Amino acid sequence: MSSPDIVPISDDEIRLGQFLKLAGLAESGAEARELVAEGEVSVNGEVDTRRGRRLVVGDVVRVDLPQGAAHAQVGSAGTAD
Repeated sequence: MSSPDIVPISDDEIRLGQFLKLAGLAESGAEARELVAEGEVSVNGEVDTRRGRRLVVGDVVRVDLPQGAAHAQVGSAGTAD
């Protein structure tokens, strides 16, 4: 798998559900909720079912979607690709 896209956030942390939407890994809050609840989301290689989990710069989020896995890394506002 290729390197994850770096998605900059403006604060020091972001909740997992919000990041899924920001990174384009989920189209809506409802889809993010469903993906997390079904165990389709992992953070730094470990499945996490807490939509409110706080992510920080450097965390890598992977989502297993029907069309294949997608992933993104939390970046600081100054590290956009």
